Amino acid sequence: MRTVALHSLGCKVNAYETEGIQQKLQEKGYLIVPFDSRADIYIVNTCSVTNIADHKSRQMLHRAKKLNPEALVVAIGCYVETGREVLENDPDVDLVIGNDRKMKLPEIIEDVSTEQSPRHIVSTEPSPRHIPLTRTRSFIKIQDGCNRFCTYCVIPYARGRVRSREIPDIVSEVRDHVAAGCKEIVLTGIHISSFGTDRDGEEMIPLLKELNTIDGLRRIRLGSLEPAYVTPEWVGQAKEIDKLCAHFHLSMQSGSETVLKRMNRHYTPEEYYEKVCMLRDAFDDPAITTDTIVGFPGETEEEYEETYDFVRKVGFYELHVFKYSRRDGTPAARMPDQIPEREKHARSEKLISLGKELSLAYRRRRIGTTAEVLTEEVRDINGRKYMCGFTPEYICAAVSPENPSNTLITGVLDELLTDETVTLK
Repeated sequence: MRTVALHSLGCKVNAYETEGIQQKLQEKGYLIVPFDSRADIYIVNTCSVTNIADHKSRQMLHRAKKLNPEALVVAIGCYVETGREVLENDPDVDLVIGNDRKMKLPEIIEDVSTEQSPRHIVSTEPSPRHIPLTRTRSFIKIQDGCNRFCTYCVIPYARGRVRSREIPDIVSEVRDHVAAGCKEIVLTGIHISSFGTDRDGEEMIPLLKELNTIDGLRRIRLGSLEPAYVTPEWVGQAKEIDKLCAHFHLSMQSGSETVLKRMNRHYTPEEYYEKVCMLRDAFDDPAITTDTIVGFPGETEEEYEETYDFVRKVGFYELHVFKYSRRDGTPAARMPDQIPEREKHARSEKLISLGKELSLAYRRRRIGTTAEVLTEEVRDINGRKYMCGFTPEYICAAVSPENPSNTLITGVLDELLTDETVTLK
């Protein structure tokens, strides 16, 4: 039995895709092992959003070859698109596969051996649709590419323009997953708010309405949304889709209007807050999550404090904080007043601390409310076994370990086991 070790860098899309690849490899009889162990094949799903991401991608590829010089080392992901020449001349990398073929990786490596040393498979054929069931939910990629060109981001160059899948194709895939036992799907992509903009007449709501009719599907969860996409019309229709989870990741990046302008983000903090209020008016205490960048070029202490105060005002359920990292080829890399690493670190730590405080406050606020939990796996918490799963708002909840996985259980959120886990009774 051949062993495979996988490592994912960067965004959630990469993580979802890596889980899908792992599932397909397991179905074909490969044994998945930890990345730091000796394996026959190493797969690194690279990221290229920053120079640091490029560096980490190369580090992981070189680390793999050191762990087993005879192994097949495979690079996939965005760094393949932006750093192709570097990878093609790297003796530690045996196989290079572009984003359009990464989900065919299991089929590709079945015909590959290190002795043959076939390298640098990068094509332009359409992406296959399969992202297999992982645990109790499936991650369904509905589009790729981005047309936004934020000043800090290389993704439009790495992933290309927006390319949306056809609705019947997506619906067919979801039906397959539901037939296999899946109860929840997550709609993912590089920029799902752009879904259908490359074709006339197709948008997110028609897709959600179609998916909502599928028997056996109990939950639909969305990936990251752009604030401009959340309009009164969209919210009015979305709240009628009863399977849609009240969990919205609304991309923010900064709470300072001047920083947002330098980032080429087309909204103000006030407009962003209006979108949050729309969602809260339409849904019962929805979980609002976001991401933010600290230390963007020229960010003053005053601008940083504007972001800090805005995060507290919104009261996010989860906050993902990133330190700005200079990325060659982006407008932000040429901007003056780059922030020192020490200052970026200090700002990041302070904002992360606030995010944890707000996250705990949201969980505490939900205690005493009725919730439905989709069970996933047994975990050891404080020396006891619990079956854990998630509510539609993505609160981790624990029930008796005798309960089976992939089961919907309704009860009352009772008490905090840890800062991140609530019991359900």
